[in-house]
Amino acid sequence: MALSHTILAVLSHESLSGYDISKRFEESVSCYWQASQQQIYRELGKMEQQGWVTHETVPQAGKPDKKIYGITNPGKAELERWYAEPSEPTPIREDLLVKVLAAPFVSEPLLIQELHRRRQLHAEKLAEFQAMAALYGAIADPPKTEQFRYLTLRRGMRYEQDWIDWCDEVLDFLKAGE
Repeated sequence: MALSHTILAVLSHESLSGYDISKRFEESVSCYWQASQQQIYRELGKMEQQGWVTHETVPQAGKPDKKIYGITNPGKAELERWYAEPSEPTPIREDLLVKVLAAPFVSEPLLIQELHRRRQLHAEKLAEFQAMAALYGAIADPPKTEQFRYLTLRRGMRYEQDWIDWCDEVLDFLKAGE
């Protein structure tokens, strides 16, 4: 999946500025796709050249003009074309797994320290996602767009919980071997 397809999916809901797109990434897409504001703006420029998005300039007092991007018919067609493709699992490239693999040959205390650190990071991210889930739970009869957004959030929560569980498993293994 390319960043452009994620942006097209976000813009399918409504037209937004580059800044607002990056906020949506933080608020609802971050559990499965991350991009900096700079990457988003760069990608919007490419997408505009391809005719997938267009922008309307909104003047602002005392600030640079704001560009509000909207998806075009060719952009919708591209999203539909991409959507019809089968999705493949993303290859794993995870440093921590390599560190666990190397554990018999290097300092175990360093691995334990890193496992605790990573576990904490995943616990913090899980707490963020759980707070977002609570907001979704407060919506009475949510529209379908929010229900699908919630489903992606649930996957992000499971991802973080799985990392926590795995870190605990490795820590228990290391503790048993003492």
